Amino acid sequence: MNLKEIYSDNKQPVISFEVFPPKDSDENLLSEINILKQYNPAFISLTCGAGGKENKSFELLKKIKEVNLMPHFTCISSSKQSVEEGLKEIEAMGIENILALRGDIPQDPELICHDFNFANELVSFIKERTNLSIGVAGYPEGHIESPDLKTDIENLKRKVAAGADVIFTQLFFDNNKFYDFIERVRNAGIEIPIAAGIMPVISKKQIERMVSMAKITVPQELQNAMQKYDCLKDFGIDFAAKQCKDLIKNGVQGLHFFTLNKSYSTTKILNNIKE
Repeated sequence: MNLKEIYSDNKQPVISFEVFPPKDSDENLLSEINILKQYNPAFISLTCGAGGKENKSFELLKKIKEVNLMPHFTCISSSKQSVEEGLKEIEAMGIENILALRGDIPQDPELICHDFNFANELVSFIKERTNLSIGVAGYPEGHIESPDLKTDIENLKRKVAAGADVIFTQLFFDNNKFYDFIERVRNAGIEIPIAAGIMPVISKKQIERMVSMAKITVPQELQNAMQKYDCLKDFGIDFAAKQCKDLIKNGVQGLHFFTLNKSYSTTKILNNIKE
């Protein structure tokens, strides 16, 4: 089922999960995915390297059974040829959805391939050559490289105009930032579905790393917990469950969980939501 079908006329928010290719054996991840499957996700997304070719994500896609899949493609270090080859491969697997991203700019300028400079160019390229349904990224507090929120929304409009079907947001801890983002997006004339990116908090180190990499506000409640605990797993489950309940109450169209390849926190959060 493609993204358009998944998000059309849903009375309940769409539940989806993100995983990434592990550095070691795939077996542990496949076991975690089997647990996550019990929660009937609409799809599972799999991160990957440039054009899907820089890691073992294609082989892992073949191992994930009985799940609707959405691989990620990044383009800043990819040639048009490598992306086109990757698109043919995932279509041959029967995959219907893809998340199109620019990707992080490599520190070594020689690794940049100038066939694509921005995600909207990748979206257009995919749209012209395939029937894949395309997801793109949105940033509730703005992309870390964007000078301001207005510019960020203009960039998002370019991706939508190029053919995006759904927006998946970067993780956030303050729901008001998400609601403000929704308002800005809708005021800009963007009408496609928006799924909220949720990351279960595990540790103080994890939060500090996320904040260093992206524009993410840490609410006072979470700051207090960071001062009090080193391990935040139980707190993180309760915090994310409250976050999700509030989002559902306010009509969120999708909850997209960044699982960090572990089912425990995500399944606990989903159980808490149902209570």
